[in-house]
Amino acid sequence: MSIDQEQQFDLDEPSGKIPQRGIYLLPNLLTTAALFAGFYSIVAAMKGHFETSAVVIFIAMIADGLDGRVARLTNTQTAFGAQYDSLSDMVAFGIAPALILYSWSLSHLGKLGWLAAFLYAAATALRLARFNTQSNDKQYFQGLPCPSAAGIIASIIWMGSVYEIDGVTVAIPFAVFTIIIAALMVSTIRYSSFKSVDFKGKVPFFTVVLTVFIIAAIALEPAEMLFAVFLIYIVSGPLSTLWQLRKMRKQRLSESKGVKK
Repeated sequence: MSIDQEQQFDLDEPSGKIPQRGIYLLPNLLTTAALFAGFYSIVAAMKGHFETSAVVIFIAMIADGLDGRVARLTNTQTAFGAQYDSLSDMVAFGIAPALILYSWSLSHLGKLGWLAAFLYAAATALRLARFNTQSNDKQYFQGLPCPSAAGIIASIIWMGSVYEIDGVTVAIPFAVFTIIIAALMVSTIRYSSFKSVDFKGKVPFFTVVLTVFIIAAIALEPAEMLFAVFLIYIVSGPLSTLWQLRKMRKQRLSESKGVKK
């Protein structure tokens, strides 16, 4: 090796370590599973199997939730994995729910239908872009997370298929609801991230019992229970924000009264 080559090696790698050019298999394999589930849900919706397409979105949510935790537990977090995860989320929780909802119901509204579906997909893209570029709070999400938005839409489509509801009769309410969900994704309303929950620590016995009952209820009536769970989570954001604003106003009033005295 010549002196110039040695100097070039030192400039490129000050620590003398050879850069890793590969990618970690396990977390990216789970991300690929979420991407595949999102793609398959679109294919199922194109064939008219709306119940299957809705169920597959929940499978994508499970895979998406596991890939990040596996990467953190195994210390295999990379910039490549983060970008790949965002692209997978865009397909599974942005494009897939929008196209499924459009095929099932919104297509009967003409331009208004595909515009509502597009607003949802665009809001998902903006939500993911903002998440990747901002410093993220560990306890809260800014705006409704796109998996939760996809979950409420998938549960509605699932219930519609179970109860044989015609998408034409509910097209207008669902268009309005889709626009509201899109607005919540790009809003500044805070939602709990549940990242502070310590799954390795001890919890009260009542928590375990409650978890068992929730799992049993979801197994008994999955579409209805999942809809209720996601609806409660979606409503919790605006309610907690209003409560925080009210608390801040009371604090300011008390401070102003103290200054006057």
